[in-house]
Amino acid sequence: MNLEDKVREAIIAELRRQAETGQQGLRVDARAAEMMTIEGRVNLDELAMAIVGSLAGGP
Repeated sequence: MNLEDKVREAIIAELRRQAETGQQGLRVDARAAEMMTIEGRVNLDELAMAIVGSLAGGP
């Protein structure tokens, strides 16, 4: 898996996690391979931590 794939997967996973908590009214549609639709508020601090964690080898 290359770096771009890791970042892409981390972004999608974190946005889905945030959408599941429902705190910001976030809705995510990531069915397409290279495109996604995001509606609502995103916690950028949590998104950034998830991306950095994936690059550092975290879960």
